[in-house]
Amino acid sequence: MEYRLLGRSGLKISTVTMGTMTFGGKGWAKMVGDLGISEARHLVDLCLDAGVNLIDTADVYSAGVSEEILGEVLGGKRKNGVLIATKARFPMGDGPNDAGSSRQHLIAACEASLKRMKTDVIDLYQLHEWDGQTPLEETMEALDTLVSQGKVRYVGCSNFSGWHIMKALGISERDKRQRFVSQQIHYTLEARDAEYELLPVSIDQGIGVLVWSPLAGGLLSGKHRRNQAAPEGTRQFAGWTEPPIRDENRLWNIVETLVEIAESRGVSAAQVALAWLIGRKAVTSVIIGGRTEAQFKDNLAAAELKLTEEERGRLDDVSLPPVIYPYWHQLNTASDRLSEADMELFAPHLKK
Repeated sequence: MEYRLLGRSGLKISTVTMGTMTFGGKGWAKMVGDLGISEARHLVDLCLDAGVNLIDTADVYSAGVSEEILGEVLGGKRKNGVLIATKARFPMGDGPNDAGSSRQHLIAACEASLKRMKTDVIDLYQLHEWDGQTPLEETMEALDTLVSQGKVRYVGCSNFSGWHIMKALGISERDKRQRFVSQQIHYTLEARDAEYELLPVSIDQGIGVLVWSPLAGGLLSGKHRRNQAAPEGTRQFAGWTEPPIRDENRLWNIVETLVEIAESRGVSAAQVALAWLIGRKAVTSVIIGGRTEAQFKDNLAAAELKLTEEERGRLDDVSLPPVIYPYWHQLNTASDRLSEADMELFAPHLKK
């Protein structure tokens, strides 16, 4: 297992993170998974034995049950130096202040998460989603308070746009608050939208990148194929709708390329898709989830898979996103003065 620095921090995390959305099975999360304590304990031990040192959860996963199970599994103590990441922002009750990124909600949510997980500190506390109604000054001050109180060690965001991140970083610098060390984003071969702004801003500003649903909800696992119904037992069979598929033909072209490369290497399509992500310059870690030991073992093996330049080129070509404005104008007129961050989007297009 390889370990990488998380953004500008001194914290090193494994290139594979364990996700826990499958813990609990309450409410909307049931279609993802419904693992209990004994099953979760076995899978946590499996990941830790493989060298994973970060486990990611959220208060909204199964309405807090995922955090509770994680707390039971870890037994109020950290195994093998494991780090815990969780998130807050979404509704955890019916009250007017039971959601959002206000000082009121974030501090209450953090304290509730600490109690559920039976721990004194959260290693990485993340804003789960943008809140356009709470002033960012208030949000960043609340996160700073949690770090000062020793309840949180590092802070990050998830599902922000590029301008949201830059505004938050500007406030942190101006007001001398804790800055984001990471962002958690959706990024896959099927959905490379993050290359427009989110990956360049990470390279430019020194922000780590954690990738959620790196197999596109299982669509890139190799189980789903062109002109075939979703296999029983998968998220799609249960009605899961993330990520949205805008070009189905493109999706199946990507899957077929993944399968071809996988078969030639004697590995799974899922491993190839994960290895492509781990090999991206801006990516720090990919968050893997699952319901079975076999799924986790297969995904964990991706940490050791190194794709050739030819294989990466084939995957890049079949999944390359279009250059939207203002980027097509920059590509046409500014290619003589591009930065390292710019090249995250432009490099494959310039090769063409």
